[in-house]
Amino acid sequence: MIIVLLYAIIIFLVAGIIYFASKSPHYSHLKHTISELGEDGAVNSRAANLGLFLPAGLLLILFGLLNSGNTNIRGLAICLGVGYLVSALFPCDPGSPLYGSARQTIHNIGGFIEYGGGIYFLNKSRHLLLTPGFIEPQWLIGFLVICIVLASLPGFKLRGLFQRIVELVLFGQLLWLSCR
Repeated sequence: MIIVLLYAIIIFLVAGIIYFASKSPHYSHLKHTISELGEDGAVNSRAANLGLFLPAGLLLILFGLLNSGNTNIRGLAICLGVGYLVSALFPCDPGSPLYGSARQTIHNIGGFIEYGGGIYFLNKSRHLLLTPGFIEPQWLIGFLVICIVLASLPGFKLRGLFQRIVELVLFGQLLWLSCR
């Protein structure tokens, strides 16, 4: 029954990201990170941070805490939740740079917890991951690391695309592991 909560969180996040992107002039899913929907000074930053990122983070943490099964599932969910929670409480600077204000530094630490922790828990569960037969789990994890590096480069024109690939894989694997 707890899996229904995870489905609801994923649908809520996808719908919210699409909605806030549609309300943000010049926003591109390919170019901009998800955090930029709530960046300091964005059109709907308060609504995105408090109405999307905050509840998504809290619900992911709740899902992790309620999950009495695999500790790697719990850890992955909590890391994803912490990333969204920190993003809500410490919005990024415009353009989500690598370096900036103290708030940006804390924001980036939240991203490191989300993605670094996510990869850590995927690696611990690599024997259970959903991968095509021709891709070994360690190659998937290496691919995620490359995508994270590309998504963290502020001048890279496809950083939003690569961030979404990482999110898709992390959430997809969380769903897969939770259904096993």
